[in-house]
Amino acid sequence: MEQLLSQVFVGLSIGSILLLVALGLTFTFGQMGVINMAHGEFIMAGAYTTYVVQQALGDGAVSTAFLLSLPVALVVAGTMGLALEVLLIRRLYDRPLDTLLVTWGVALVLQQAARDIFGAQNVEVKSPSWLNGGTELLGVGVAYNRLFIMGLAVVTTAGAWYVVSRMKQGRRMRAVMQNRQLAAASGIGTTSVDRRTFFLGSGLAGVAGVAITQLGSVGPTLGQSYIVDAFLVVIAGGLGKLRGAVIAAVVLGLCNSLIEYWTEASLAKVIVFVLIVAFLQVRPQGIVAQQTRGLA
Repeated sequence: MEQLLSQVFVGLSIGSILLLVALGLTFTFGQMGVINMAHGEFIMAGAYTTYVVQQALGDGAVSTAFLLSLPVALVVAGTMGLALEVLLIRRLYDRPLDTLLVTWGVALVLQQAARDIFGAQNVEVKSPSWLNGGTELLGVGVAYNRLFIMGLAVVTTAGAWYVVSRMKQGRRMRAVMQNRQLAAASGIGTTSVDRRTFFLGSGLAGVAGVAITQLGSVGPTLGQSYIVDAFLVVIAGGLGKLRGAVIAAVVLGLCNSLIEYWTEASLAKVIVFVLIVAFLQVRPQGIVAQQTRGLA
């Protein structure tokens, strides 16, 4: 039972990480239809932002630097996403496949830029003292950094849900994504909505990057380790469906943990990928489907 509980906790931890990295993609890909292959590099930017802030404040302010990195990374990655939308993506909204090629090229440029600025070797981000060590829950050892990531995922998801469901910007965003022409005819500024949505989605990727610094070192190819999983979460959960992304992230995290316990890490990823493909054959719209009114 203790082993099972341990694997469940590991699965929830993996699910929290998947949710964080996929949350921004729920907006840029799920809502806007942009196949943003540079999403992983926005995660990388958030991670490097944490490193830069720590270097700027010094070793005596590790905790302050880490907490300050969360809003700073949101702004840095969001600004990068906004620049991408203004300079390139805005011309490709009716050509989704072209966005894949363009953003893939941008991803390569950002990776090389990271190498030029920080070097090819990975850098280490120091953990605050209150994230070191762990505790015991139900007889299972629980690391504080994993608990923090799970809590951050809950808070970030709740904030994203509030923006989408309760704020004027969220209602305008849903209107533009569902019917751009009708929204424009109703007086909604679609250009400003697109930019704010892309800023939000990219900024959330930066927040995910800050959390990932607690799991290992930071390097130029950090985002490439998460981009495929992020797309799988969004597609399996249902395009643009926040609730579906939450369910998909938790389920994929648990499947990864339990299958890996009985097999090995590489084989577990293959099995999970096959299960997702099989699920999408049965339910191509994902876990949460778009509700539409049918003709009587």
